[in-house]
Amino acid sequence: MKRILTGLCAALSLAAIAAPARAAPPVWVVKDADSEMLLFGSIHVLPPGLAWRPAALDAGLKRADDLWFELPAGPAAEQEISRLAASTGVLPPGQSLFTLLTPKDAQLLLRAAEGLGVDKTTLDRLEPWLAEVAIAAAAYRAAGADTQFGVEKMVEAAAPPRVRRQALETPAEQLSLFDQSPLAEQIASLNQTVRELQEDPEGYNKLVRAWLAGDVTTLDQEALEPMRQASPGVFQRLVTDRNARWVVELDGRLKGKGRTVVVVGVGHLVGADGLPARLRALGYSVTGP
Repeated sequence: MKRILTGLCAALSLAAIAAPARAAPPVWVVKDADSEMLLFGSIHVLPPGLAWRPAALDAGLKRADDLWFELPAGPAAEQEISRLAASTGVLPPGQSLFTLLTPKDAQLLLRAAEGLGVDKTTLDRLEPWLAEVAIAAAAYRAAGADTQFGVEKMVEAAAPPRVRRQALETPAEQLSLFDQSPLAEQIASLNQTVRELQEDPEGYNKLVRAWLAGDVTTLDQEALEPMRQASPGVFQRLVTDRNARWVVELDGRLKGKGRTVVVVGVGHLVGADGLPARLRALGYSVTGP
């Protein structure tokens, strides 16, 4: 359910996004006199078998006192997200998703749903934001990619048990970002994803290749720019506003002491408004791409 990472594909293969000889996803290190914070950008949904973990991340996890994710780690949070989505993402009785769209956009959505095996009757009952999640999830499943192979699952498993797990948001807070978006913005974001599935089937592959190569310029273009252009209100809430809230939390942690690893969507780390740039503006030493 992460529109921060755009460019979903209908056909993904390991051959298409095979890791380079030396995978180097971007890592930033933030320091002051008595604290060190490693920032690592996640891709939440990946295919199995990619060798992506940089040595700096593994070393940081071994030394860390605490590990921060966007959401609490573990099945309880996943179950809570599913419960909240089911209770908040359904249209009121008598309303239809397809009638909220223009005839052309409704036809494009129906075609995408049929191609991905998404039941059109169920889809028609969903609010646009949850319909977008359903279409995106089906595209990932069809490609063999899953959150089970994503960065958060792998990092959580690799981190020593003694490392304290922390979260920047609750499931309810994250779901509200989608559910409380104005209807017109939800529809614009859904339409964008459906068009990308049709017009840019290599979009996801390009995103993952750029991530594996540590190419932050391409990451900004592939992960953020489409949303900036198509849904500026969604971009403001999902990226800019969250970055502003999260940097307050991270600043507070850095004012203490110790070693921290932070894993959030890579879209929150790149660009002039990303967390590294915001922490640098607060006076911290920040090294990275």
